[in-house]
Formats: sequence, structure tokens, C-alpha cells
Amino acid sequence: MAKKATAETTVEVAPQEVVTKTPLKPTKPTWEIKDRIYYLKGNKSPLTLTIPGKHTRKHSLLYFDEKTGQQRELRYATNQDSPFVDEQKGECTMGHIRFRDGTLNVPKEQQNLQKLLSLYHPLKNRIYAEFSAVEEAKDQLDVLDLQIDALNAARNMEIDQIEAILRVEIGSKVNSMSSKELKRDIRLFARNNPQLFISLANDDNVQLRNLAIRASEAGIINLSPDQRTFTWGSNGRKLMNVPFDENPYSAFAAFLKTDEGVEIYKSIDKKL
Repeated sequence: MAKKATAETTVEVAPQEVVTKTPLKPTKPTWEIKDRIYYLKGNKSPLTLTIPGKHTRKHSLLYFDEKTGQQRELRYATNQDSPFVDEQKGECTMGHIRFRDGTLNVPKEQQNLQKLLSLYHPLKNRIYAEFSAVEEAKDQLDVLDLQIDALNAARNMEIDQIEAILRVEIGSKVNSMSSKELKRDIRLFARNNPQLFISLANDDNVQLRNLAIRASEAGIINLSPDQRTFTWGSNGRKLMNVPFDENPYSAFAAFLKTDEGVEIYKSIDKKL
């Protein structure tokens, strides 16, 4: 019996070039040549303030170079291109680093001073900072978002909670204010000081403290003249002793959160 012949077909493929991807290395931030502004932190604006411009025993002006593992001495010399002493050559003309009215404007021509202040000076972000339009915009955006959140919360608040928060700010004056005045003032407070407003709005003790003050004004509870003891207004029975060196109404607010105080809170709430 004859065997069947099988034919195999061979397909030739041209050699393919192997492409290897080189991982991208992170690029170092480039130094931008521009005019720069520096300002004192903490909203300070003295007539003049001079910060150290050279290394002394009293004022250390050193920069740790991670590449060499060494401390490098810094010095602001107006006739040198580098702020590093080991890179300066010849006679040096020393300059003063002086803030006027809380700010220091350094033109782009003074690259040595700019690099000293922006990159190497140990007092950066401690006493002073560099102005950044981008960072300023971010800060302003955060404040605006916080104001919006605070205003939305203030708009949806009940009168009792509004009264509790405003009492912290303006005291017993809230008793003579109409609901319209309360709603107006709480929104102004939320807009002008959103962070404090949100903090007070989330503080349970603020409402309990307000309840205690209202109960005292209504004669439901009494605070002794020495502000050391709370009693029932109806029968004089003692409710609690105020711990030493504490605000009496803050202490009573904390007391209302205890097991014994919960029942007293319910009783006061019904009477109000």
C-alpha cells in the first residue's frame, strides 16, 4: 500500500527589529529667571527686618549638600554669581538682605540673592516665604470653597442652633434679636470666619451650653453667686458642682452628656 506524501509549506518572515523602551527619568525642575517677591510669614510687616546674609557663630548659614555629604557655607556677596563661599573667588562685597514693610522684591538680575533665598537659606518657610501666584490661587480657592460650605450650612440651620453659635460670639444680645437678624448674622459670620463657624456648628457642647444659659435665664436652673453650684430653680435641689477653674456653663454642658445629666436635659428641654 503506497504512503501518501505530505507537503509542508515554509513561510519566511523578515527579521523584526526589537524595540526596547527606555524608562523615562524624572526631569529636574528648571530654574526660571524672573523677578521674585518674598514676604514675612504671620502677617508681619515691620518697617525693616534684616535676615542673616553670611555664616557667623550667632547665625548659622549652612546648606547640607546631599551629593557630597558636607555642610556648605553660604554668603550673600553682591559681586559674586554663587551664594556658596567655596565657589566665590576674589574679594567679596557683602550685601544686606532687608525686608521693608514685610516684603522684599528681588529683580531677575540678582540671581545669586534669588537662589540663596529660594533654594538654600535656612529661614525660608520659617520666617519668610516666596510669593507664588499658583499657590496663592490655591489658597484663595480653598477659602472660597470653605465659605460656600459654611454659607450652605448656615442657610439650612434651625433657629436654636443659630442662637447657640451666635451666643458664643455676641453673648446675651441674641435674646433681643429677631429671627431675621439671627439668620442674617449667622450668614455673615459663616462668610467672614468659615473655619470657626464650621468648628462651632460641629461642636455638640455649643448647643448644650446655650441650653444651659437659656434655662438659667428662664429660672429653670440657678447658678450660685460664687458660680460653683447649679440647682433647680423650683426647689433649690443641687444638680452639680462646677469643677475648679472651669466655665460653669461649659461644665454644665458636659454634665448633661452623662447618664445622670441626660434625664435633667430632657426635663429642661420640656420646660423650655
